[in-house]
Parts: sequence; C-alpha cells; structure tokens
Amino acid sequence: MIGVFRTRTLGRYIAGKFLMGILATMLLCSILIYLIDFVELLRQSGKGGDVPLYMLVGIALLRLPAYVEILIPFAVLVGAIMALLNLSRSSELTVMRAGGMSVWQFLRPGILVAFIVGALTVTVFNPLAAAGRDLSEDLFAEVFGRETNLLRSRSGSSWLRQNGADGQSVMSAAIAKNRGLSLLGVSVFVFDGDGRFVERVDGKSADLHEGYWEVKEAWVVRLGREPEKFDIYLVSTYLTPERVSDALGTLLSVSFWELPALIEVAEKAKLSASRLEVQYEALLSRPFLCAAMVLLAATVSLRSFRGGGIQTMVITGLVGGFGFFLLMEVSRQIGVAGLAPPWAAIWLPVVLVMIVSASVLLHQEDG
Repeated sequence: MIGVFRTRTLGRYIAGKFLMGILATMLLCSILIYLIDFVELLRQSGKGGDVPLYMLVGIALLRLPAYVEILIPFAVLVGAIMALLNLSRSSELTVMRAGGMSVWQFLRPGILVAFIVGALTVTVFNPLAAAGRDLSEDLFAEVFGRETNLLRSRSGSSWLRQNGADGQSVMSAAIAKNRGLSLLGVSVFVFDGDGRFVERVDGKSADLHEGYWEVKEAWVVRLGREPEKFDIYLVSTYLTPERVSDALGTLLSVSFWELPALIEVAEKAKLSASRLEVQYEALLSRPFLCAAMVLLAATVSLRSFRGGGIQTMVITGLVGGFGFFLLMEVSRQIGVAGLAPPWAAIWLPVVLVMIVSASVLLHQEDG
C-alpha cells in the first residue's frame, strides 16, 4: 500500500514537471507571437490612419489563441525536453533508475499530461480560439475600415469569379468572416452577358442570400455617369453558401465541433471537402501527436549530464522536431490536394514518429 502511494506521489511530481515545462514554453511562445503581431498591427495602423492603441491591443489578444494553437505540439516537445533535462540535471532520473523504474514508467506521467493537454486544446481551446479569431476580424474591419481592402489588394488578395442572373462578376473582400458568408471591404466588377464591363460596386459589407449578395453602404460607378450611393445594393450570383465557404472561408474561424457538419454539407453539395477533412483529422490526432512529442523528447534528453554531449543531443532533437513538423505540413498539403486520403496524410506521420521514437528508446535502454 505504501509502495503504491509513493508511486502515485512520484507520478504526480513527474507530471507536474512536464506540465510546468509545457506551460512555460507556451507562455514564451505566446509573448513572442503577441509582440510580432502587435508590431505588424502598428505598421498597418500607420498606413491606414490613426487607430487607438487599446483597439490594437485588443485585436492582437483576440488573434493570439489561434496562432498559439498552431505551436502547441512544438511547445510540448520543448517543454518535455526541459522537464527531462531538469530531472536529469538534479540526478532525480538517476535515483529513479536506481530504484528500479524503467524509462516507460517515468515517461508515463509525461505522456498522459501531453495527451490531456492535446485533448483540451482540441475540445476547449480550439473553439475559444476560433471565436476570438472571428471577433478579431470584426474589430479589424471596424478599426481599419475601407483602407483594409486597399492594403490587402496591394499584397495580392483572393478574387472570386461568379455567375448570376445579370451576368458575370468578379468580387474581392478585405476580410471574409462567418466562413465566407459575410464579407467586409467589398469590391465587385460586374459584366453583362457579352462580357462587357457594366459597373463597379464598392461596399462596406456584403451578406450572401439565396441568389444574390446584399451589399451595404454601396457606391456604384458606371461608365459615363456620376457615382451613386445606395444603402443596399444587390448583386446576383449562382453561388451557394457551401461554395463560398470553400472559396473564402478560413479554417482558423471554424471550431472542432463545427467541422463534421460542414464536411457533411460539402459532401452533399458534391464539393471538395478535403481541406475540412484534413483539418478535422489533424485536430483528432493532436492528443496522440502531443504524446508522440514526449517520446521524441525522451530520445534526446535521457543522457546523464556527466556523460556530456547534452547540448548536441538537444539540438539534434530540436532539428528532428522541425524536420518532423515540415514532414507533417508536406503530408497535410498532399491531403488537401486530394493526392492521399485525409486520414493517411495526418495519421501516418504521427504513427511514424511514435514508432521511430519508441525504437530509439528501446535501443538506448536495452541495447
């Protein structure tokens, strides 16, 4: 009974070390990301006019979770390396080994912590990050106004070509929110059935309805006529909400709980759902990916400090981690392009790093 109690106490102690390492890394990454994003907002505010500082602070804070979420597996890798190095430096790992603990026993609490962190980021943090991203887009449009479209178009914004009852039109927007169903900072070039230019419509916002875009606060310019302003102006389209979401929507504003319904809608509409399916599989695999990062960290962090070469091993681990993330991104893009099933594009690299890391650990421990 006493032995079980001591084992549980030791497990909680090790888990606490891993958790503190992961949280410290996430905090450092958050500070760096926030500062970079805030400086970029300051640069844009200098081009777009005077913007209150508190608004820039708020926008950067709302966008921060969506950016931090991308780096969570990396934070787990670095945090696990830190935790294991601290345990090794204080000779605690040596004592545990002398007490008969195997590498799998003292890694088990860290793997469990990483798995729980990954699961919580998917089920709780991801929806909050998506909501914050969506709200930040509203504030961004409100703060920067019409100048946003000018700035974005200079850097190469996306354009959407569409057909409608009145002919063809080409549309761009500074910001797409609500998965592309609501647009801000809109410009539309309308052509007749013969492809001749008819008018240009610039509006503050546009919402998609059945068969038309409802453009609000629109300025309409036609050849040989003075510009006219309309509170509401309609632009015809045959686009469906699902098609617009696929073209203009951003996955950063879509939460984990919304993805299954969106995938079902896209499949019923006979549209490509590969981008959504890859994102969904990536979120499902995140707890296992975080657990794999602990195994990868262990391959470069268990050598005794007295043996030397720790710095080389840690650098090797970080380089290996970056290489793995690069492999994950390449595989992800292959899945998005439809060249491989979404589950294979996401899960195979995760399984691969688990097998390789476990094999290296077995070789290190058992020879």
